Amino acid sequence: MNIEKETSRQLNLIKKNTGEIISEKELSFKISRSLRTNIPLKIKTGFDPTAKDIHLGHVVLLKKLRLFQDLGHIVYFLVGDFTARIGDPSGKNELRPVLSEEAIKDNAETYTGQAFKILDRDKTKVVFNSKWFDKMKIEELIPILRSYTVARLLERDDFSERMKNHLPITTLEFLYPLLQGYDSVEIEADVELGGNDQKFNLIAGRHIQEYFGKHPQAVITLPLLIGLDGKDKMSKSSNNYIGIDECPRDIYGKTMSLSDEMMYHYYDLLTDYDLGSIKSMHPKEAKKKLAHTFICWFYDKNTADKEQKDFEKIFSKKNLEESDFPEIKVKKGKLILSALVDFKAVKSKNEMRRLLKQGAVEFAGEKITSEKHAINKPGILRIGRKLFFKITVA
Repeated sequence: MNIEKETSRQLNLIKKNTGEIISEKELSFKISRSLRTNIPLKIKTGFDPTAKDIHLGHVVLLKKLRLFQDLGHIVYFLVGDFTARIGDPSGKNELRPVLSEEAIKDNAETYTGQAFKILDRDKTKVVFNSKWFDKMKIEELIPILRSYTVARLLERDDFSERMKNHLPITTLEFLYPLLQGYDSVEIEADVELGGNDQKFNLIAGRHIQEYFGKHPQAVITLPLLIGLDGKDKMSKSSNNYIGIDECPRDIYGKTMSLSDEMMYHYYDLLTDYDLGSIKSMHPKEAKKKLAHTFICWFYDKNTADKEQKDFEKIFSKKNLEESDFPEIKVKKGKLILSALVDFKAVKSKNEMRRLLKQGAVEFAGEKITSEKHAINKPGILRIGRKLFFKITVA
């Protein structure tokens, strides 16, 4: 094997759709060393288990991790169960809520289970940072505190903004990037990956590794996937996400609701398809291909084929039959908001309020914008472009 040629090949694959590599020269050296010694690189990524589900925004990172695995390297999937007790603002102006240890453990199990829809289980090591922090004595914490100055910590964008706006920053928050960096010391990470908004914390890991006499990790940042609203990054809190554990119909329908511009953004960050070829397709056909691809990833091809067939049947006027729609029976006078939540047609009242506000709800041919709209007659209910229900009144 030509090591120089293989190093270049791997580096070019890794570089695709990255935000920044610190530094490319170091990463190239690490890959070359791995090829010469036949020792796989340790690829670290951290997940904060303060939420249950993984969405497509996380898949940008998971796909890059899977690439490293396919190239022969080992992913260290670090669950920050200890650091989750502190809370990381991650660009926000407030701390995340503190969860119980039981809730954190439950979330972590869900996260890791969903992550293996993308990652190779045999090339993944799941690590909890409570393994070393729970038994750490106060005197062992002091060197970590010595490794960084307050001035350097205040260079973090969200901290400096909060200082300017006279908003509080707790000393616990200062600890977060230091502890995340120390995780890299314990793992002896060769490379750490994270979103563009995590750049400060990732670089902190490099400095803290050096302080403890370790070789500094290379850092790879990845672009943030924009959510379904076309404005903010994808997140559950913004309710603009496609969850990888959602039912296939919701995944297909949400994907088909994307604007053309957003569809190409998703193709670019999430798939290996040639974007030029995709743009030569009719936008509707390209969206169908994208939706089919997502369901193949998270379920299987047969499920994807079925959802595509059902979608085409529903949206083909000559085949549109009321008998195709799920039936919901409600009492006369029932508020539309409560009825749909009760029957799990939508996940929550907040989601339904958002859909009403967007003008995405139509009942009996009339657009509905008020959550206080009462159902007094039967009719067809349409939610967005993907969900239809036959409403009957008791």
